[in-house]
Parts: sequence; C-alpha cells; structure tokens
Amino acid sequence: MLDARLRQTTDPIVERLARWLAGMGASANMVTVAGLAIGLGAAWLIAEQHFIAGLAVGALSRLCDGLDGAVARRTGKTDFGGLLDIVLDFVFYGAIPLGFILADPQANAIAGAVLILTFYANGGSVLALALMLEKQGKADDRTRAGKALAFTEGLMEASETYLFFALFCLFPGAFATLALVFAGLTAVTFVARLRRAARILD
Repeated sequence: MLDARLRQTTDPIVERLARWLAGMGASANMVTVAGLAIGLGAAWLIAEQHFIAGLAVGALSRLCDGLDGAVARRTGKTDFGGLLDIVLDFVFYGAIPLGFILADPQANAIAGAVLILTFYANGGSVLALALMLEKQGKADDRTRAGKALAFTEGLMEASETYLFFALFCLFPGAFATLALVFAGLTAVTFVARLRRAARILD
C-alpha cells in the first residue's frame, strides 16, 4: 500500500547507488544474495536479543532489495535474477519472525508461527495470481511495476512489512501482540487478493 509512494522518495537515492555499484562491476544477483546474507544476519542479531542492531542491519538488507532491480536495469535483466529476487525476499520475511521466536520461544512461538503461516498463505496468493495473470495475458508493465512478475497491490506490502519488523525491534516485549495484529492484516490481504482473483481471472 505504501510501496509506490515511498519509491517516489527513495528511487533517486537508489538509482545513484545502483549506478555506482554497476560501475564497480557488481551484478544484480550479487546484490540480491548480499541482501539475503545481511537479512539473515539481522535475524541472528534478533535471536541473540540485539534488537536495535537487528533493525539497523535489516534496513541495510532492504536497501539491497531495492538496489538489485536498479542494478539489473543497468547490467541486464534476467528471468533467473527476477526469480532469485522474489524467492530470497520470502526467505528474509520468514527469517525475522523466526529470530523473535528463537529470542523468546515461550512468549513468541505461537504468535510467530501464526504470522509465518499468514506469510506463507499470502505469498502463495501473490505468486499464484501473478502466474495466472501471465498465463491469461493480463499482465503488463503497469502490473509488473518493474518486477519479473505481475504483483498485485495489497494492504500489507514490503513497506508495511518492514514497518512491523521495526516495531517488533523497538518493542520486543510486545512482539506477540504486534505479530498477531500483523497476521490479521496479512490474512485480510490474502482474502482480498483471492476475491480480486475471482473477479479478474477467466
């Protein structure tokens, strides 16, 4: 929901960094893999209860997530690169709640598991709808928005996800409550996407 608005602010910065990285010989896939490695480092810091450090490192990981596409536009897009970007994003999204579960299993395990379940369902709906839009020839540059597949907008997108991750790190004692709220909003996004799919698919 916030992604398109935030890109208007962040794109000029991302483009300058991408120009520098491409000039240094970095490939988009290198940036994607680096983003995941940094993101897993953030999850490890969270598991060790270094929450603010985890938040800062996680922000760097998300910067890489924005940079890889911008680098690809300069060095050449590939279908494998698009696949890698999508798949490793999902790994990051699951790793952060797992970090909180490991940090305090007794307090966080149930809420974290519910959140990961809703991520799984929502991610499945995103990819399945994207596949069907491509299959039926209903995907275009607008729906793809620079990505490898047509990603339909939803209530909970990348920006909202990281906002909740930030709240988790700032208020770790409230993780269980925040995670259940986030899970509920993600479930709403999942249901809304299925309703939309029922309307637009043949």
